[in-house]
Amino acid sequence: MKSLFARLAATISELKANPNEVLNQANGEPVVILSHNKPRAYMVPVETFEAMQEQLEDYRLLQEARKRMDDESVPVTIDELRAAIQEKSAQGMEQA
Repeated sequence: MKSLFARLAATISELKANPNEVLNQANGEPVVILSHNKPRAYMVPVETFEAMQEQLEDYRLLQEARKRMDDESVPVTIDELRAAIQEKSAQGMEQA
């Protein structure tokens, strides 16, 4: 059997019978949900899930930043950048 990423396991039947009891026993930790002794899902607290999503987004942004580090840079002054932004903004308003 593969490694499980939870200390507590519950069957689908246990979860159906008393979901609050499973949550209480988990005490904020992830729970692996088993069906026929095989992992079918993980149940994680909201805070844990949200933190995981933030970490994934940070990782994706880091990967994108690493890819872009090899891109050729284009020197630009702040005035040129402001003018380009204003031009794009004006074009967007014309199209609307």
